[in-house]
Amino acid sequence: MNHIKKRKTIDGFQYGLMIVASVLVTGALAGIVAYIGIQSAGSFQLSFIFGPLSTSLVPMIASTAWTVLVSLAIALPVGIMTAIYLQEYAHQSKLSQALGLAVDTLAGIPSIIYGLFGLLFFCRLFNMGQSIIAGGFTLSIMILPVIIRTTEEALKTVPASFREGSLSLGATKIQTISHVVLPPAMPGILTAAILAVGRVVGESAPVLLTVGIARNLPKTIFEPGRTLTIHLYYLTKEALNPDDFAQAFTAAAVLIVLVFVINTAVKVIGASLGDAGENLE
Repeated sequence: MNHIKKRKTIDGFQYGLMIVASVLVTGALAGIVAYIGIQSAGSFQLSFIFGPLSTSLVPMIASTAWTVLVSLAIALPVGIMTAIYLQEYAHQSKLSQALGLAVDTLAGIPSIIYGLFGLLFFCRLFNMGQSIIAGGFTLSIMILPVIIRTTEEALKTVPASFREGSLSLGATKIQTISHVVLPPAMPGILTAAILAVGRVVGESAPVLLTVGIARNLPKTIFEPGRTLTIHLYYLTKEALNPDDFAQAFTAAAVLIVLVFVINTAVKVIGASLGDAGENLE
């Protein structure tokens, strides 16, 4: 009885620690959002956000959205296919070990190195100049490790019996992956996309070197721009009075809303794709 009581006490203590940790994480997010909201509330004006292009945040919002979309469009297919190969085909081969080492190495490279690489390789060698497409290629390489590892873990959660049952019914390997493995793994793949969005939006050094600082409304992905993160940097760097900091907090609030909208759109699209995959016969 004493042993059972001791186990229950330990379980209760560990459960309490998990509750406290969850509250701390939620409280940290709520505190950051509340602080930014309070600081920007006094100067929040629609004209500052949606006013003339020369003074509003419209060009920065467009540049940020373009950069995120281009980066995801490049990195998601490559990352997901790499994760599928590592998990479903390569297993523990020497090639998979080499790929795993390459992915882990990419994850540990400082962002400024990616920025210098993108500047020299995409902007100059490929003559793209400072543009959203150059920044998209650079950032897509940065977020590949997150997408690959998260997707790989999501694929591992699908029971082996699913694969065995599909193959025993005569389905090919590709059909099994497309119809049986990917739909249950879709929540994990969505998590990979959301983590990638956060990484893209939060980067400054690679964006500064490849996308640029031009305060213009990019009409195509081959033009330079200024993301909200870079704009925040310049607002705080050039701030001389409290109104300048208030504008910076307003831009930060817009950035949070933009991330929330993009993450919601990714979840909706992913959920629709998952439903479509489950309905395929």
